[in-house]
Formats: sequence, structure tokens, C-alpha cells
Amino acid sequence: KTEQHGDDHKKEYCAAQFDQAEDKQKSLQRSLDDLATVIAETKDGIATATEEIAALEAGIKALDKSVAEATEQRKEENAEYKDLMASNGAAKEVILFAKNRLQKFYNPKLYKAPTKTELSKEDRIFVNNGGTPPPTAAPGGIAGTGISAFVQVSAKTL
Repeated sequence: KTEQHGDDHKKEYCAAQFDQAEDKQKSLQRSLDDLATVIAETKDGIATATEEIAALEAGIKALDKSVAEATEQRKEENAEYKDLMASNGAAKEVILFAKNRLQKFYNPKLYKAPTKTELSKEDRIFVNNGGTPPPTAAPGGIAGTGISAFVQVSAKTL
């Protein structure tokens, strides 16, 4: 009888241990399934993030290209503008010079003779050795009437 009682007790103990082991196995299986789900979701997130990064890199490259093109266009426009302003300045100087020449003929009172510049010692030596004198400023003036009025209007429109 004691053996039977010991065997029954061991049987109950073993059954309880089997139940605990099954519960633990089910718990671990659920954890494993949960972790597999988390891993799958994380992989999907990584794939989505990789696609977004690739799209952003393509967008940045396109933006860099458009910025470079816009910079080149602005440089070209700036060069054209500088050329235009230099041409306009030269045209104004020529018109003012022509206006002064017309003043000499049509309105001598308003004519301004070119200023005689005193050459420096170095410039005198240079001119005496066959060089050309340094350039002087173009003559200016305000027109009164007649033909020089046309020149004045033309100069203002440039």
C-alpha cells in the first residue's frame, strides 16, 4: 500500500509538472509568435524606410541639379546685365561727348572745352619717350536748346 500511495503521489506530481511544462511551452510559443510578428513588422518598417530614403535621395539629387541650373542661369543673366550696363555707360559717354561737340558748333556758350590735365612727372617722361597720355574724363554738360536737346533726351532714355 505504501508503494501504491508513493506511486499515486508521484503520478500527481508528474501530472502537475507536465501541466506546468505545457503551460510554459504554450507561453513560450505565444512569445515566439509575438516576436515573429514584431520581426515581420520591423522588417516591413525597414523596407518602407529604405524606400523613403531612396525617394528622398532622388529628390535631393533633383533639387541639387535644379539649383545648379538656376545658379548657372543667374550667372549668365548677371554677365549679360553687366555687359549691358557697361555698354549703356559707354553709350552715355559717347552721347555726352557728341552733345558737347554739338554745343561747340550750335551753342558755343554752353560748350565745355576738355580740361587740360597736368601730367605727373612719370606721365611726362612716358609721353616724352613716345607714349600716349593717360585718358581724361569725357566732357559733360546740360543742353539748352536745339539739336543738343535731342541728345540730352537720348542720353536720359539709356
